Amino acid sequence: MATGFPHSINIHYIDQAEINETHFNILIDEETEDNDEDQSETEDDDDEDEEEEVQEEDRGGGSSGSLHPVEPPPPCQDAVEKQACERGGSGGEASTSQDGIAGGGQCRSELDACPICMDTFHSVGDHQICCLPCGHLYGLSCIMRWIKKHKRKCPQCNKKCMLKDVRKIYGQAFVVDQELVKKAQSLEAKCTNLEKKDRDWKGKEIEWKKREADLKSQLLYLKGRTRSLELMSRDTKIVQSTAAHYLDQESSVHMPPSCYFLQQEMQITGGRYLDLDASNEIIVIARRLSGMAGRHVLTKVSMVDPNAKEDIELLANTKAIKDLHLSPDGKLVLLASLGKKLSVISTDSNNIVLNYDLPAAAWSCSWDVCASQYIYAGLQNGAMLMFDVRQTSSFVESLNGLTCNPIHTLRSLLPDRSVASGVRSLLSASSTGICEWNFDSSEKCPFLVPESQNQGVCISVAGFPSSNDVVASFRPKIEASSEIAISQPLLTPSSTVMSQVQGSHVLFRKVGTRSYQKLGSRLANVNSVRLPRSAIVQGQNNHMLFVSEDEASHGLALQELPFFEVVQCLASSEYQPVHDLKYARYQNCGLLGCLSDDKLQLYSTRQL
Repeated sequence: MATGFPHSINIHYIDQAEINETHFNILIDEETEDNDEDQSETEDDDDEDEEEEVQEEDRGGGSSGSLHPVEPPPPCQDAVEKQACERGGSGGEASTSQDGIAGGGQCRSELDACPICMDTFHSVGDHQICCLPCGHLYGLSCIMRWIKKHKRKCPQCNKKCMLKDVRKIYGQAFVVDQELVKKAQSLEAKCTNLEKKDRDWKGKEIEWKKREADLKSQLLYLKGRTRSLELMSRDTKIVQSTAAHYLDQESSVHMPPSCYFLQQEMQITGGRYLDLDASNEIIVIARRLSGMAGRHVLTKVSMVDPNAKEDIELLANTKAIKDLHLSPDGKLVLLASLGKKLSVISTDSNNIVLNYDLPAAAWSCSWDVCASQYIYAGLQNGAMLMFDVRQTSSFVESLNGLTCNPIHTLRSLLPDRSVASGVRSLLSASSTGICEWNFDSSEKCPFLVPESQNQGVCISVAGFPSSNDVVASFRPKIEASSEIAISQPLLTPSSTVMSQVQGSHVLFRKVGTRSYQKLGSRLANVNSVRLPRSAIVQGQNNHMLFVSEDEASHGLALQELPFFEVVQCLASSEYQPVHDLKYARYQNCGLLGCLSDDKLQLYSTRQL
């Protein structure tokens, strides 16, 4: 009977074939162990003693003096690899074969697996990574079984060892999955590439948005320019057709004056009233911001640069603004509001200079045409107040009206040479008609213009700065809508369309103290609900034109005075009710401002 292993194992280097042979030898050893009982019993006794020592060592107990002291585990896998490489190249204890897994030719993947079973190391459990005093690494269960069956020798270098020499190594870093590492590296590379692409796309997105904004700006400019050219073409056709009409009829009436051309169109949200200051080249607009509780603000717009806008905050109790006028020098803004306030605001500092409390809501206001220190307010109860800005406490004079109807329009008149100096006259409009007021005069009661009281309900009065000629607009009274007497026949159908009714425009001229002359009139399509705005403007050759909104054509009609002959129609492609009209002289030409809900249009007698 053989006393040793039937196949002698003297392993210096182990390749894959030798590992497979090792597994086969282990099976043979288990079969031959029963035949060699004496020797195996002795070895088993020794092994049991060694196993008990190892178990006691694992439990943390002390060992006998015959045991070797416990060696600390290697600090890291790199140190183990370095030690294995050093032993692999040091003489007869290790082979220099390139096919073996021990020695200096080890790779990372081989150090991650047990050389006996070729299974990966574990950080805990039966196959936890461990080492022998010689420095070689094995799985715990594999090396213990090897030492028991193969005479206590290291499978790689044949150095003697016992079970008590086995040392466990603790550390997660020894268990490495190379496939996962490769996948992680691949994913990191993909993430880096995607981040770079994301940065590139963001840069392109910013560039595209900038180009889109530029294209939108160019599109808006081209649309405005196209619209201006269309209006110019249409206006030219109107002038040509009108001139042809005059020539065909061989009329003695002179040729119609030059028309107005659209210069600018600005987007203004919530516009209500405006005024123009040609000397300072600014436009002041009273607006109501959107929303249920929209605030009221003043907006200053430059005539030179329409994009230069500035808002002026108003007091919270200002409420709805009913009228707005710039002072003759353009430095102050006069506001009349339903909050029973008459306010004076500086256009330089954007601050409220004066704020008068009124006994009733203000519907209209005006500066004195000769003395800018005097201002006037027409109230809802029909009364008229005069203020002196040098006295900040209250009004200096108050006059009661003929009725309690609101005064919706005020106009300061040029002084009458036939009247003593110091008397200041105003013309007002209410539903009753046109009234003249005289302050600092013995005549305290307002005077009703006779020709205006039988025309119907007065809804608007327009005048020219250097003249006392005015045009009053009327709509019929409800109880006598069919009794309006007009000297000229109506040129358009008289049928009412929505809020359109048949009204009239009448031209009055002041010819003396409390004396007015009716120069002409014309039937017109007016609004039956709103109080429209109108203006008298000047064309070339000092021709006077009356500008008002025509409810039938939904546009502005320019009519030459005193005959109210239509010479031009300024119609908009998108109809919006006109809230205010103002005229001013700018750069030796006439400038007309037209304000609607969200649009401000500037017309001029020539291209600026």
